Amino acid sequence: MRKPLLTLTAAAATVVVLAAPAAAAPSGDTIVTFTVATANLDISVPASVNLGAAFAGSTITGELGNVTVTDSRAALNAIWTATVTSSSFTAGSGSPEETILPNLVEYWSGGAIETTGTGTFVPGQPTEADAVALNVSRVAFSKTSGAGNNSATWAPDIRITIRASAVGGSYSGVITHSVS
Repeated sequence: MRKPLLTLTAAAATVVVLAAPAAAAPSGDTIVTFTVATANLDISVPASVNLGAAFAGSTITGELGNVTVTDSRAALNAIWTATVTSSSFTAGSGSPEETILPNLVEYWSGGAIETTGTGTFVPGQPTEADAVALNVSRVAFSKTSGAGNNSATWAPDIRITIRASAVGGSYSGVITHSVS
């Protein structure tokens, strides 16, 4: 009878030895991931502006209002270039006497009113003396270095030369800003 008791005692001792707690690890790693969301590169411009009135053979100058580029791409190399062009300005039926061509429309960006983010923001035409005709696409403003989200706002001016042969009337045209 002693044999079964001895076997039972030996079996219980083996279970106690096997059930001893394991030693704890000194550290542990958890892999954590997340995504930085990105959005678009956008430009906002005033819907319209009225420059007032001027006589044939003179010039009319005025501010277009604030233009803002918002770069929400969260890019490592967050550079962009904003360009500007002009349509012809026409009145009535748009006859030659009722048309002011884009080469008579001059533009200058002026400096930045406000910027956010890091990097270098560069005005296309910092002063009135730097004005350019809008008969071809021109650089209005650019960002040449930096990373992450950013924005720039400027208030460009235009000067329109009204030919002496222009007829009276209300002229309208489109100044187009683009960014890429």
